[in-house]
Amino acid sequence: MFGKRSGAGAASPPSPKKTTVVESFIPAAPQPAAASAPPPAGPEIRRSDEYYQTKSMIFGALIEAIDLSQLSKLDSDNAREEIRDIVNEIISIKNVVMSIAEQEDLLDDICNDVLGYGPLEPLLGRDDIADIMVNGSARTFIEVGGKIQLTNVRFRDNAQLMNICQRIVSQVGRRVDEASPICDARLLDGSRVNVIAPPLAIDGPALTIRKFKKDKLTLDQLVRFGSISPEGGEILKVIGRVRCNVLISGGTGSGKTTLLNCLTNYIDHDERVITCEDAAELQLQQPHVVRLETRPPNLEGQGSVTMRDLVKNCLRMRPERIIVGEVRGPEAFDLLQAMNTGHDGSMGTLHANSPREALSRLESMITMGGYSLPPRTIREMIVSSVDVIVQAARLRDGSRRITHVTEVMGLEGDVVITQDLFLYDILGEDANGKLKGRHRSTGIGRPRFWERARYFGEEERLAAALDASDVGE
Repeated sequence: MFGKRSGAGAASPPSPKKTTVVESFIPAAPQPAAASAPPPAGPEIRRSDEYYQTKSMIFGALIEAIDLSQLSKLDSDNAREEIRDIVNEIISIKNVVMSIAEQEDLLDDICNDVLGYGPLEPLLGRDDIADIMVNGSARTFIEVGGKIQLTNVRFRDNAQLMNICQRIVSQVGRRVDEASPICDARLLDGSRVNVIAPPLAIDGPALTIRKFKKDKLTLDQLVRFGSISPEGGEILKVIGRVRCNVLISGGTGSGKTTLLNCLTNYIDHDERVITCEDAAELQLQQPHVVRLETRPPNLEGQGSVTMRDLVKNCLRMRPERIIVGEVRGPEAFDLLQAMNTGHDGSMGTLHANSPREALSRLESMITMGGYSLPPRTIREMIVSSVDVIVQAARLRDGSRRITHVTEVMGLEGDVVITQDLFLYDILGEDANGKLKGRHRSTGIGRPRFWERARYFGEEERLAAALDASDVGE
């Protein structure tokens, strides 16, 4: 069924230059197959230079022998079978000597190169990996259990890595090249991707992937993991249910987006929710959700759609809640305006190391947006808009904890007053270097959103959580 060009293609390998040129056209062909689940990850194997030379030779012969236009019409399983048949034939014709296990590894690698994301496929198939960080063709790191590890995964060269980066970003209508060397994108499964290419990346393309978990975490699971105490989890459920305006603050990799996903689980199913993100990764389960995503400028520098454009447009779409994946600029002003004009229960995340710092950053972002407002006016807007700040942190042992659940109370003079409802205290570390700590209630009897909780019939649940005694971990 497959149109092989001729047996000659398999008899003599093309030059390395020709392989690179042909390979650069591959991204257009395999897109129908790329949506399939990646193969299960096997153990990482250290490859020799001889292995990569053999693979390059066989790969080049495969490209000469196969009809990519026909390949693109097949589903993933059939396409893999066709590739495996042709590669086995090439190995036989060229008298390549290798064991059955080595041959199977080679077949998987080549199928991944043509149909998927090459050497990344085994890593993408592992659900225990949180981040994949590729620093040029020779060094790939992963984060597992909060710790960064160097892997044995490598690419043939920077050209192969760049081809895979282009394949990833092209699937969401974006590009990465010398003219546009920085790009945010996402994989088809929702994983967040950042690429920075030469000349900005000196040692070769740098690719960072924040893995998308197939199973959405819940607050109950965070309680089991020790990220928050049961009582703190109940307070967060009430906060999400009674439509408090929430900012989730934390550093890079602290779990802000995961926590935002957990809180959205308590949005009523009859509410209209609009999300605004740079790269769509939120996993809302409600039936009435509109997902919006920013867009970079085109080759002429035109047509960009910023986060602020999206947030401003949300107000014309009759939202009941607006959720901003990450607040990082002038859109902070528009989000506060939305929170203060009938869109209760709106949420967003930002980078900060404490609730107090989150308020300062919010004020700075509004000021940098060009608004010539007095500081007191900005602070009045903040305290009338934001109800709760939830602080997430990634501790030095790799664990993630919710360290503060903090209310924004109001202004005294020009100072914003906050009130902690729950805190996390670090008590020490065990023999294995794991930090020990506990979540504790600060003993606040009635938070500012008490009346709101009463309106939604949640005051008893809130009172029970607040009255609970300290719980050690």
